[in-house]
Amino acid sequence: MSGHSKFKNIMHRKGAQDARRAREFAKIIREITVAAKTGLPDPNSNPRLRAAVAVARSINMPKDNVDRAIKKAAGTGDGDNFVEIRYEGYGPAGVAIIIEALTDNRNRTASEIRAAFNKYGGSLGELNSVSFMFERCGVIIFSSNVADYDTVFEAAIEVEADNVERVEDDYEITCAMEKFFMVRDALETKFKEPKSAKIEWRPMNTVVLDEDNAQTLLKLIDTLEDSDDVQNVFANFDLPDELAERLSV
Repeated sequence: MSGHSKFKNIMHRKGAQDARRAREFAKIIREITVAAKTGLPDPNSNPRLRAAVAVARSINMPKDNVDRAIKKAAGTGDGDNFVEIRYEGYGPAGVAIIIEALTDNRNRTASEIRAAFNKYGGSLGELNSVSFMFERCGVIIFSSNVADYDTVFEAAIEVEADNVERVEDDYEITCAMEKFFMVRDALETKFKEPKSAKIEWRPMNTVVLDEDNAQTLLKLIDTLEDSDDVQNVFANFDLPDELAERLSV
């Protein structure tokens, strides 16, 4: 199990379904708010907002919730003013971790993240202290029922995507960050709306963990993901399949 491809599943391992759903909704509402405020409040003219709305649909967020968030962000400036912050540090066994946050209180967020690192034997570093171990790339996921692999592969390569992989029941398409919106829009035209489309941090190398370090790291990630301010967590770890299955990751 690789850290870069499984983080979206970590928060689903614990807690009641309603609590998870509420956290997911809160996080995507923040992203929609920021996207609408930093660009046009029209998904058709704002690529970041369109991506956020697609994620909202993928987690079955009611359309009324999405529309209210966009209207609120496009209004007179009332409501929370979120800022984007990236944190970087090291977890157990020297695993490099990147956290993307949207917050209306920098001090609160920094305090929560620092406390999580300290609790689980990690250390919060300076900006760019670990990001050189990752590359930024676009990741677009379609259900495998949109077409056969060869058709998707040919369409992706035609629009200059880097790779297409079959991951369980999905196709995962990766591309250079600067080509992300072009690739996503072209594939969306051909295969309809993707299940998700994001810019992610992908590790260039991974650290293989034993069970003790894996358990501690997963607790750290759970704690980080539980924060309302944290949007995404990326790390350069890998687990042997047998260990990943035993830990139910």
